Amino acid sequence: MTAPTINGTRYPQPVEDLLPAARKLTAELGAIPSRNRLMREYRIGAPKADELLSRLREERDRQAHVNALHAAMVTRGSLAERVELSPTDTHTPATDPATPPAASESTAPAADAAPAEAIEADAEASTPGHPVTPTPAKPAAPPRPAVVWPVVLLALPAFVAIWGGWVGLGGLTGFGKVNLLPGIGSGWTIDTAITLPIGVETYGAYALYVWLSGRVPERARRFAKWSAIASLGVGALGQVAYHLLVAAGMDAAPWWITTAVACLPVAVLGMGAALAHLVRSHD
Repeated sequence: MTAPTINGTRYPQPVEDLLPAARKLTAELGAIPSRNRLMREYRIGAPKADELLSRLREERDRQAHVNALHAAMVTRGSLAERVELSPTDTHTPATDPATPPAASESTAPAADAAPAEAIEADAEASTPGHPVTPTPAKPAAPPRPAVVWPVVLLALPAFVAIWGGWVGLGGLTGFGKVNLLPGIGSGWTIDTAITLPIGVETYGAYALYVWLSGRVPERARRFAKWSAIASLGVGALGQVAYHLLVAAGMDAAPWWITTAVACLPVAVLGMGAALAHLVRSHD
C-alpha cells in the first residue's frame, strides 16, 4: 500500500505539509475529522495523526476566539454610533456612480483578511479594565468600633459613690444585718442594705443595654426603655435622699422614704422577670 498523492508527492510528509490538506478535509466535513480518519486518509501513524489533530483543534479554538472578539467589537461600535451620532448622521452614504462594482468587491476580501493579532489588540483595548473604561472602586473598609475600656474608668468611681449612698440609705431606712439562714447557721449574717445597689443599679444597666441593643422584640424594647429610665431616676433620687438626710443630721429616714425604699427589691424582681419574659418572646 502506497501513500496517497498529497502536494504532488507520494512520500511520507511532515505535519506542516499535511496541514493544508487536513484543513480542506475539515471544511468539507464541517467538523474536525477523527484520528482514525486522518490515519486512513493520509496513510500516517497514530503519533503524527495525534499531532495533526492537535494542530487542527488549536486553529479552531483560535479562530473561534477571534470571531468572538470581532463580534464584540462590532456590537460595541454600533452602540457607540447610536449614542454619538445624531439622527441626520445615520443615513447610508451614497455610492459613487463612478466607482465600478468590481473595485468595491475586490476590497472586501482585503478587509476580511486582517491579521488576527490586530483584531485581538483592538478588542483588548475596548475590554473592561482598559484605562479608558472606569474601573469600579473597591468598597471602603468598615469603620473600626470605638473602644469601651474608658467606661471602666468612669464606672469605678460611680460604683463607689452609688454603693456607699445606697448602703447608707438602707441603714437609715431599717436595712441592716440579719441572720442569713435562721435555724441552720447562726453565725451566717448579711447586711441587707447591699440589696439596694445590686438590684436597682444592675437592673437599670441591663434594661439600658436591652433598649439600645436593637436585637429584641419591639414590646421588650419599649418596656426596657421606660423601665431603664425609671430605674436610673429612682437611683438618682435615692442618692439625693441619702445625702440630704446625712446633711440634715438625721438618724432615720421619714416613713414615706422608708416605705419607698422597702418596696424597691420587690419592684426590681418584678421588672426583671417581666423583661426576661419579653426578651424571649417572639411577638
